[in-house]
Amino acid sequence: MTRALIVIDVQESFRARPLWKTISDPGIADQVNRLVRLARRAGDLVVWVLHTEPGSGGVFDPALGHVRLLEELRREDGEPLVHKTAHNAFTTTNLQQLLTERGVRELTVCGIRTEQCVETTTRLASDLGYRVTFVTDATATHPIPHRDAPADQSVDDLLSDPRTLGAAEVIRRTEYALAGRFATIATVDELESAAGRRA
Repeated sequence: MTRALIVIDVQESFRARPLWKTISDPGIADQVNRLVRLARRAGDLVVWVLHTEPGSGGVFDPALGHVRLLEELRREDGEPLVHKTAHNAFTTTNLQQLLTERGVRELTVCGIRTEQCVETTTRLASDLGYRVTFVTDATATHPIPHRDAPADQSVDDLLSDPRTLGAAEVIRRTEYALAGRFATIATVDELESAAGRRA
């Protein structure tokens, strides 16, 4: 086993926020499930990552019950589940130890949010020497407010503010930042096609 699929923060915490209605792909679980099926068929390791903010009182506080996989996802016995408190999936977890113990050198990454936890994990993984495939259409994100927007801006104000960076543009810019530097950019269709050719 030299490859692993890392599923980052595809959790109910996001669905519990008002901002969920702006998510770039509300059906992200379908894309993630396709990648999980591919990984399992290939005998690759599947690692599930959840973001947690204990004691915060927000949707990422485990005490509120939202820190769990989206209900459409199913983790199988033996598949590691790690809880992180940083943006990337390495710094506050034993992820690197898990991968090293299993001889993993290639990672496929997906999850929420495209430019935040998924991209940050990708960059760090690349610096650690992993060969990374970033599956853009198995990630999702929200529009990003302008730096001068008020911190308590409503979703309606976010969407009506002409300075807001739309989710599609966030995703496009993330691809440009990662491609050829930190990762290979791929789609679920492309990975499925490649797996079919290898079969």
